[in-house]
Amino acid sequence: MGGYSLIPREIYDPSCNIKGNVSYNGGQRIYHVPGQHYYEDTRITYTRGERWFCSEADAQAAGWRRAGY
Repeated sequence: MGGYSLIPREIYDPSCNIKGNVSYNGGQRIYHVPGQHYYEDTRITYTRGERWFCSEADAQAAGWRRAGY
């Protein structure tokens, strides 16, 4: 059977530093780029469907929107 395991981005590509976060209020899929407010506070929880992206284009193509702050 196919499949994959989610591993921390630091193991496979540290340049993938865009954080895809699922909001607690409403489940919106929002991404944060380095330097944005709350970027450092944002944690990725794979079990909630959160993930890392390597570019904003990748995040947008996956249906995520940029954080507004």
